[in-house]
Amino acid sequence: MKVIYSDNILHNEGMISGYIIIEKGKIINILNEFNGSYVNYKDEYILPGFIDQHVHGWGRGSLFFNKSPESLIMMVRDLPKEGVTSFLPTTTTGSVDDIYQTIDIINKVIEKNEVGAEILGIHLEGPFINPEKSGAQSKEFCIKPNLKLFKKFENKCVEPNQIRLITIAPELENAQELIEYCREKNIQVSAGHTDATFEQIIESKKWGVNGVTHMYGAMSGLHHRNLGTVGAALYDADLYCEFAKQTGITVNHEAFDIAYRIKTADKIIHSTDCLGHARQNKAYFHAKRGIWFIPQDNLIIEQNVNTGLEKKYNIDNYDDVRKLEMSYIDSVRNMVKYTKMTWEEIGKVTSLNPARYLNLENKGKIDIGKDADFTILTKDINLKATYINGQLIYTNTI
Repeated sequence: MKVIYSDNILHNEGMISGYIIIEKGKIINILNEFNGSYVNYKDEYILPGFIDQHVHGWGRGSLFFNKSPESLIMMVRDLPKEGVTSFLPTTTTGSVDDIYQTIDIINKVIEKNEVGAEILGIHLEGPFINPEKSGAQSKEFCIKPNLKLFKKFENKCVEPNQIRLITIAPELENAQELIEYCREKNIQVSAGHTDATFEQIIESKKWGVNGVTHMYGAMSGLHHRNLGTVGAALYDADLYCEFAKQTGITVNHEAFDIAYRIKTADKIIHSTDCLGHARQNKAYFHAKRGIWFIPQDNLIIEQNVNTGLEKKYNIDNYDDVRKLEMSYIDSVRNMVKYTKMTWEEIGKVTSLNPARYLNLENKGKIDIGKDADFTILTKDINLKATYINGQLIYTNTI
């Protein structure tokens, strides 16, 4: 049995003080008083563990640049250092064989049961997306929705219902058949990389679309006579809006704030959509940031085309590579800097909402019977510790 205490526990969407009693990875009780030894986080804030439902790579690992079990294992190990307790490794739009390979890698790492962030399943981003809105995805591999092929992806998985989330362009031919199948199988469906009209998004809700992937990005925009996917996501009270990391580059802070005011914390999901730049095997240009990432031996050289500045990062040094892109915890801090949020609202967008969206009954809340996944923060939203299934996986000693 393990016991931790705080004056600030986010419990059922409200802050309480108490002792969290943990046994076999579960919360078995929350007490006002306790006689015995415990871990004291008196002044810190204990939130349900961060869930990242959209991440291609992080830290020293990447499924985007380096498809290997070792690379995914590094993601499992490094994500808790940013407060993430569970995540969906996310595929990219490549050849069918590339997607098979990614699924095989995820299978192997799931079977290894590595210590670190829990792999919840798979987010299948593509290949059933609109090439006109491919964004950073490979346009040449975008294909029409194909239920037979999707079932082959399912059959490749080592666990049932391993594909938990799919991003699809609902305006494409045959999309309805695939979306309705996913609804029957309890697989969540998000509209993304889509040129759908307002009317098409609203219609696709009837089939099983419940949200949008990286809101504003790679989707039809809002015009006062043609509301597009953005307009539908803002207008419809039921649709969730997933946002990628809040750098202010891909989505202006004001644009996020507009969505937040309309949707409220109840329908916003925070993710990162990180790529894992440390594992690049060839030069890669990030157009929005105006930066070249160039691998050289055990270094990544970052060249800014706008300023001419050059920085070097050791790919084996985590403190180095975490600077290559904004992390989950840094994004949360940046989000709150520009959009006023309570602790309860932070807990919703980082944990409760993705848990609900992905049908994760044992996650998203600190309550009796739930998984003992905790992200423990200082009052300034710096990470103090990360617990996964009741085990202290990371602690910040600084």
